[in-house]
Amino acid sequence: TGEVIGKWFACPFSIEPTRPPGGSGSSSSNLSRIRAIQDGLDEGFIQKCREAFNTFDQDGSGTIDTQEMKLLLEAIGEAPSEEELFRFMADVDEDGTGEIEFAEFLRAFEKQRGGAQELENELDTIDAFVALGGGGDKSGFVDTDRLIAVVKDEFGMTLKIERLIEELDKDKDGKLNFQEFAALFV
Repeated sequence: TGEVIGKWFACPFSIEPTRPPGGSGSSSSNLSRIRAIQDGLDEGFIQKCREAFNTFDQDGSGTIDTQEMKLLLEAIGEAPSEEELFRFMADVDEDGTGEIEFAEFLRAFEKQRGGAQELENELDTIDAFVALGGGGDKSGFVDTDRLIAVVKDEFGMTLKIERLIEELDKDKDGKLNFQEFAALFV
């Protein structure tokens, strides 16, 4: 399921709306749920999601049913089995209606975007680990004296890095492995 979802949400495709945004099927409870999710999301992202949703809500019901979802996935080059389609719908359809409302659709896209951000953050942490002497495969160590020098001298930060390192260096060997180092950024 995750693989299908990942491919679906990662796939760039252009959208031509089949009906204007805010078409039929929007209830006031859905609108309030949508507003709640939209807090913090950028308007361009929301609009693209709305256009994609409207494109595949072919009957204008305000929801995407299983058949419409199958067409959506086929449009981006997927050929889901009935089982994959069922699992996909179950993952996204949070209220169990058998159809995906815009709020659920938007949350699914936002989750995918969040997952991409987590991956980017981990790659940044690995880059910093490597720059300080660790291995790109998360092996090796960062010397705590070097880390202190970089934080204080090169970046001019005034935080109490020694105390933080003391808490993170579980085996007190003066070095941070990747797990200990990554905990600096949590």
